[in-house]
Amino acid sequence: MRVLLAVMLVGVVGCGGDNSPGNVAAPSSPVKAENAAAGESKSKAAGIDDLSDAELAGLLQEPTDEPTTVPPAQAAAEQKAVEGRGPLTFKGHSKSVNSVSFSPDGKQIVSASGDKTLKVWDAQTGKETLTLEGHSDVVGSVSFSSDGKRIVSGSKDGTLKVWDAQTGLETRSLNGYDSAAFCVNFSPDGNLIVSGGEGNTVQVWDAETGKETLTLKGHSFFVTSVCFSSDGKRIVSGNFDKTVKVWDLKTGEEMLTLKGHSNPVTSVSFSPDGKRIVSGSFDKTVKVWDAQTGKEILTLKGHTRPVMNVSFSSDGQRIVSGGEDNTVRIWDAQTGKGTLTLKGHSKSVTSVSFSPDGKRIVSGSGDNTLKVWDISSLDTSK
Repeated sequence: MRVLLAVMLVGVVGCGGDNSPGNVAAPSSPVKAENAAAGESKSKAAGIDDLSDAELAGLLQEPTDEPTTVPPAQAAAEQKAVEGRGPLTFKGHSKSVNSVSFSPDGKQIVSASGDKTLKVWDAQTGKETLTLEGHSDVVGSVSFSSDGKRIVSGSKDGTLKVWDAQTGLETRSLNGYDSAAFCVNFSPDGNLIVSGGEGNTVQVWDAETGKETLTLKGHSFFVTSVCFSSDGKRIVSGNFDKTVKVWDLKTGEEMLTLKGHSNPVTSVSFSPDGKRIVSGSFDKTVKVWDAQTGKEILTLKGHTRPVMNVSFSSDGQRIVSGGEDNTVRIWDAQTGKGTLTLKGHSKSVTSVSFSPDGKRIVSGSGDNTLKVWDISSLDTSK
């Protein structure tokens, strides 16, 4: 179990208490949040290796509900259709691929790996075009800026790095962590960077100067995932404490705490219109929430192992998830129905993302590969 959790923490891209579905805790002020964070036990501020087996066991609870799956006949037909064309497999990393992202124009893909490198690939051919070297430890998260000119990465070495997407040159290094930086993302306008990690806080940075502009305190454990809303006014974060939090970027105030997952939250993302939030968890479920009220709207069941990463399609109609069951799953974002299961990876799927046009999905895996799946001719609305 300790190995499983450690792998999750360095592989998450780019959320205790009452776990009843839809329960929303009252927002806390920055002062209260800071005091709460300061009062956490030493074990919760420490690294995973400092936790006892009992503490680790307490974080993971076996879900009792049976997963709902795609009907066998439908699943077989869909899988045959996908295998008929076959995904495009990208090989080049020597260790786990922890994070993947399409460029805004869909022509490139960037990946981050346990081999301490980032790679840029031609999305159509699978050809490796750049290798970005500079991190001294596992790279856990990566993202393109909205104009596609920059790449930001977060690493277990405690740094965030900004790279020129055309040349692969490192343009800035942000050194704000004493421990691992698990997740990172650009703001929609590219002026800010949000990050989270082992320090329990969400940090916001000026992308041009590299200076930290805001620290959001309120989580009680590792921050595993962060994302801006499309208007750039809010941030959503997922945490090992089983919660999802929504923050006001202007004031730094905690707006909502979403409780419902029974195990650590591994991934979060806003819908393109900012009205919903999707989250994935070690409890094997994907949940959809109302981003204004914090109410749980849907629980998506189908994965048989922890869900590692989730993302909306650009039109907000579909959700893609990747799991430790080695599968990529597509869901109807309105009904929660599973519409397609993609099989091909031989180890955990750590990261997933739709292409900007919604016709392809890229997945990264612990099997050291990326795969691009063409779903354009498949009807995933059934």
